[in-house]
Amino acid sequence: MSWIFLLLLILGGLILLILELLVVPGTTVVGVIGFILIATGIWQAYVAYGITVGTIVLVAVVILSVLALIYSLRSKTWEKVKLNSSIDSRVNTHSQKLSVGDRGTTISRLNPMGKALFNGEYYEVSSFVEFIPNNTPVEIVEIDGAKVYVKQC
Repeated sequence: MSWIFLLLLILGGLILLILELLVVPGTTVVGVIGFILIATGIWQAYVAYGITVGTIVLVAVVILSVLALIYSLRSKTWEKVKLNSSIDSRVNTHSQKLSVGDRGTTISRLNPMGKALFNGEYYEVSSFVEFIPNNTPVEIVEIDGAKVYVKQC
């Protein structure tokens, strides 16, 4: 077995393992194939060139793997692929304007959730029963944080 073939096996395996870590999510075939290529390269070095050369190749692969991992993590790859935005909106933040007993009309059917119109504003509401049809008068019976519960009038 030639040195070029051993180097191609090991370098190909390292490239596949780095791709597994940085690009492909989860444990996939790419990482398994990369590990198999590296193990085959090291094994063939032991078989073809003996224990001394095989051990040198093994140590070199471990050092090269650690250096490649450190370089790939320091190259800001994670900064390029991570999500930088956050959700800062809220649902029914204006439900403090409502109170128990207010009356409105459903805009969509409540099955058990939907939209209703109270005092000229739209709110997401829930009903205790399974279904309230569209354009039905409703009354607020409970407000629990951002959730507004209604019943049919």
